[in-house]
Formats: sequence, structure tokens, C-alpha cells
Amino acid sequence: MSIDNSQISLLALCRIDGLSQHLIAREAQRPDGLERLLAGQTTEQSSEAKRNVERIRAALPRLDELKDIAREAVEQAGSVDAVLHTVLDESYPTNLRLIFNLPPFLFVRGQLEADDLRSVAVVGTRKATDVGLRRSASMARLLVGHGVTVVSGMARGIDTAAHQAALAEDGRTIAVIGTGIMQCYPAENRGLCDEIADKGAVVSQFWPDSPPAKHTFPRRNITMSGISQGTVVIEASSTSGAKMQARFALEHGKKLFLLRSLVDSHEWAAEYADRPGVRTVDNVEDVVTSLVPPEQIRAADERRAQLSFQFG
Repeated sequence: MSIDNSQISLLALCRIDGLSQHLIAREAQRPDGLERLLAGQTTEQSSEAKRNVERIRAALPRLDELKDIAREAVEQAGSVDAVLHTVLDESYPTNLRLIFNLPPFLFVRGQLEADDLRSVAVVGTRKATDVGLRRSASMARLLVGHGVTVVSGMARGIDTAAHQAALAEDGRTIAVIGTGIMQCYPAENRGLCDEIADKGAVVSQFWPDSPPAKHTFPRRNITMSGISQGTVVIEASSTSGAKMQARFALEHGKKLFLLRSLVDSHEWAAEYADRPGVRTVDNVEDVVTSLVPPEQIRAADERRAQLSFQFG
């Protein structure tokens, strides 16, 4: 895998213990942002930024060592044909750039495509009912039939059904995983993971050999929300990670779609259904007609970049 010094420097910063990855991602995108970070400076003046500046300055004498560790990680990812995409690169997903808590880098098996701007996350519980599994598969199948990329999280239950249905229709699907790109969780989805990498993309924001952990899945849900235009929740309890992603979607200003059956059967969903930006849906057309054209997303990203130049 061909990488440049800027990418390695960014990864090296991300190896510093205790740093906010989201702060690093925001700062690095700004004009001369990486150079400021490497000098132990930030444009943000929050208490979080000040704590991060102290940690960066303390670690700068170890920068060459951290760069070596970063290069090793890239080599590890390359062993499974994964490619690095950072916020410094044009290849970084545009949808994801528009959220405030974006990851600074991704390792990707497969291909990210321009058409993935029309993408929707299909999520739900791991302990799905048979009806829920059918609804997930149907939603995914109909979405890809409308040229929409189906995003999900490779988990058991609703996620697996969505990925499988999208692939069965020769559609695009992206798996945003809660482990390193060299891992597969759950293990029984190894074949599914390989098929998605072959026909779509498997995306990880973690170091290549990172195992599953309690803290990785909420971070995965943030990225899954960000990389999509919106999220459809199929079936989920009040303690489900899918409910967490519903909250992230609203925080990101993304669209949130709740199946009517979910709203009718779960108090949390009924409460969410009354919030601005949430749509209760009966069919796939309710979802597809709410998506915006890719050029509108690109225009929003251009405005973001212009603001960065003005205030960076």
C-alpha cells in the first residue's frame, strides 16, 4: 500500500494515548491543520483541546517511534488487502466528513464508490424475530433496487439479514465493523465479510488487529450513521445499539426512519417519532423520496471546507 508522510504523521498522532480522535480529525482537515497538530497546537480552544495539546507536546519526542508503529499498522492492513483512507485524502467518504465526531482514518477492504453518497443504514437488534429478519431483508432488497447503498454493522440478526439481502440482489452494501479490519465479529460472518469486501466495502476505524470491545461498537455506530444519509431502524429495544444509532443520526442532522411496526410496539420509538427530522415509514418509497441528490451533499462539503479556510 502506497502511503505518504502526511498520512503516517496523522496515524502517529492517533497512536498517542488519551487523544480525542474526533478532535484530531477536525483539526487535521483545516488549512495547515496537520502542521499545527505536529507543533502541539490547535485552533479549537476548548478544555478538551487544551488537554489534547498537552498530551501531544509530551509525546512529540516519540514521534519517530509512533510513525514506525503506524507504518506497521498499515502493513498489517495490507496483509488483508485493506487500504487506508484518512481525512487528508479525497477518497474519504463525503457523507462522513459532514459530522462533528468523524474518525480521522479508515481501513477499507473493497471499494468505496461515488454512488455510495446515496446510502442508508439498516439497523436493528441482534435478537431479531423472524418477522424482523424478513422486514430487514425486504427493506435492503428494495433499497438496492432503487440504487441505494445499504449500510449496516455486520452484527447478528437485523444487520446480517440486510447485508445478505443486498448481496442477493447484486446491490451495493457497506459493512461498518466494530473491530479492526483483520478481525471478523461475529466469527460466523467471516464468509459474509469476505463477500462484502469482494462486492462492496468493509470499513473499520480501528487499528487493524483490534479485537471487539464494549467501547468499539458505539464508536462504530457513530461512523455508520455518519457514512449514510440516514438510518432505518427495523426492530430494536430501548437498550439496543440501534436506538443509540437513532440518537446519533439526529445529532448528526441525518434522516431517521422508524418502521411503523416499531413505533407501534416500542415506547422509545413512539417518543422519537414526534421529534423533528424523524419519519415513520410504511414502505421503501418513504425512505427513498427523502434522500437528497449527491450534488447537494458535495455542495454541503464544499461549504464546510470554505468555512474551514475562513476560520482555520
